[in-house]
Amino acid sequence: MNEIYKIPQIKGIPSFKPIVYKALLPAFHNFYVFPGFCDVHVHFREPGFSYKETILTGTRSAARGGFTDVCTMPNLDPVPDSAEHLNAQLDLIRRDAIIKVHPYGAITRGENGRDLADLDALAPNVIAFSDDGKGVQDEEMMRAAMKKARSLGKIIAAHCEDETLLKGGYIHDGEYAALKGHRGICSESEWRQIERDLRLAADTGCAYHICHISCKESVDIIKKAKAAGIDVTCETAPHYLLLDESALAEDGKYKMNPPLRSARDREALTEGLCDGTIDMIATDHAPHSREEKSLGLMKSAFGIVGLETAFPALYTGLVKTGIITLEKLVGIMAVNPRKRFGIPFSGDYTVWDLEEREKVDPERFATKGRSTPFEGMELYGTCYLTVADGRTVLYKKSAEEWEYGKKN
Repeated sequence: MNEIYKIPQIKGIPSFKPIVYKALLPAFHNFYVFPGFCDVHVHFREPGFSYKETILTGTRSAARGGFTDVCTMPNLDPVPDSAEHLNAQLDLIRRDAIIKVHPYGAITRGENGRDLADLDALAPNVIAFSDDGKGVQDEEMMRAAMKKARSLGKIIAAHCEDETLLKGGYIHDGEYAALKGHRGICSESEWRQIERDLRLAADTGCAYHICHISCKESVDIIKKAKAAGIDVTCETAPHYLLLDESALAEDGKYKMNPPLRSARDREALTEGLCDGTIDMIATDHAPHSREEKSLGLMKSAFGIVGLETAFPALYTGLVKTGIITLEKLVGIMAVNPRKRFGIPFSGDYTVWDLEEREKVDPERFATKGRSTPFEGMELYGTCYLTVADGRTVLYKKSAEEWEYGKKN
């Protein structure tokens, strides 16, 4: 058997018929060709924290995972809260990115939650506004942000977390926390602020997107809000769909915010994905240094990497098990994010061998981050080629060798 190229019909991209660079691909593989994936929630750490990640290493990691568009969160230094501060990031993107990078602008100055950022100046060059990493605690500040965002035709993408309910927690306040004596984060800290923001979105007419939902109550609230006609979308991440607190161990690779919650929550998220309540999957790719993630559950930094494992983990855990179809998975990774955030599809594609299995080895990642709860798992799906804007940005030459191109 020689090469076979299967191009699924993806609802939302009916004209997807890429010209595949077959000469680059090995024979005797069954390849699938997908639209380039789009991740609306990544942390590339630059400017300000290049020891964790850079635009170059982040976009290489994205290309390895089949992504050709990503949206970068604004918890940087300087925070992109003005045109001047945003330009520092845009200069790095223009210089180093090998795929398309769409930055968020901050909602508040320095993400301090107290003073609106210069949203007017930011709007022409940002994909949306977010204070990700923090929830906007003040209701009137969020109302003002929503009103301004609506006037500018921009989305508010919210990290929902009521800080009055955190009480020093760092993992889910469930069975594992009780058994091991850890301080827990209650689900209410997430869904209570979602409830507030949906009321504000209804009042202001703002387009509202909810980041990384993790619990059953959030799914239920969002489902009702959609039924009521509120302009809301949401995302969850692969780890919340595939793992829960039963996977926890005393290791920083299991620490992220929001935390891995109960099996009941994971099942509700899966149901929400199947029925359309959850619109898209985003990785919340959040690299840290090896040292910052080596301090156990209590003291390690929040955040894991996810760009290179996202599709294999989801394909293995959701498609191979019959929970969703391959076409649905590609839709929620490539079509829905672009549709919601107004990101045009330019014919980018990614080529995968879905029969090939690989054990997750963080030491082989392109990202600087090494912390993933999928470490050691054997997953189906290997990315051989990613093409963005007509240029090959990722080519897997051998089992241990990858070649990266440039966007421009």
